[in-house]
Amino acid sequence: MPKAQPVPAAAPDREPEPEPQPVPDEPAVEPAPGPEADAAGEAAEPVEPALRTPAEAPQQQPGPEAPAAPEEPADGRRRLRAAMWPLRISRGQLVVAVLLFSLGLALAIQVRSTNDHDQLRGARQEDLVRILDELDSRQQRLQQEKTQLEQSMAQLENSSNQAKEAQEQTRKKTAELGVLAGTVPATGPGIVLTIDDPQGQVKADMLLDTLQELRAAGAEAIQINDVRVVAGTYFTDGSSGGVQIDGKDVSQPFRFTVVGNPQDLTPALNIPGGVVRTLENHQARATITQQQKVVVDALAAPKQLQYGKPAAK
Repeated sequence: MPKAQPVPAAAPDREPEPEPQPVPDEPAVEPAPGPEADAAGEAAEPVEPALRTPAEAPQQQPGPEAPAAPEEPADGRRRLRAAMWPLRISRGQLVVAVLLFSLGLALAIQVRSTNDHDQLRGARQEDLVRILDELDSRQQRLQQEKTQLEQSMAQLENSSNQAKEAQEQTRKKTAELGVLAGTVPATGPGIVLTIDDPQGQVKADMLLDTLQELRAAGAEAIQINDVRVVAGTYFTDGSSGGVQIDGKDVSQPFRFTVVGNPQDLTPALNIPGGVVRTLENHQARATITQQQKVVVDALAAPKQLQYGKPAAK
């Protein structure tokens, strides 16, 4: 008989081994992209920072704060004050300052002298022509006086009877000096200037300006109301109003009786910015009347000279 084969013992039952579960792939830590990666245009993956100890952990940087107010203007003012004080003036700067001051002073004087002629600069053509005629007439009058003096000197030199001629010249000269001194009456062509001042604005200085303008125009004898005007005549404002001439009260209207050439006297008073315009600006009215014959009969008392004596030749 065939031999029986031993039956292998049955293996003990074992628990089935669990099937391995798939483990999720951990994200691989890739190195920081290098230049090649940047050149290829690949996007870099964020890298998680490694865990560090508190000692090794970097300190947290403070976040951005609001910018502080700029201090440049304050610094600029401080630098400006430091540059200006104390003063540091060099010799060259001092010389330049003196030159600039001199130049400014010269310009101011020039402007002021130029403004003095503004009245003539703005005058009308007919006014300028009248002023020019007045100057020409004054020049002719002075030339005539010069010619008369030369003729008198020639007569004295050439006269056979020099003593008689000298007496005649002396008599004429005495009469002329009497008119100028106000010791004798005077008559001849001239004008009468009447100034009405209802507002009481005419003062002594305005009358003095009128007198000087008449003298400059060739007036030979002047009488204001009943006061004869001579070389020593003076004008003052009265304490209670009005004007005093040589210490005498003169009431308005002021009446100037003048002996002279009317063709010279009238334009001299009517020039732009002259006597008539000034009086009108002070609410006064000036009336000029030309006459072929006016009489200046007020006389001035001659004063005895105390110190002055004729000088011997």
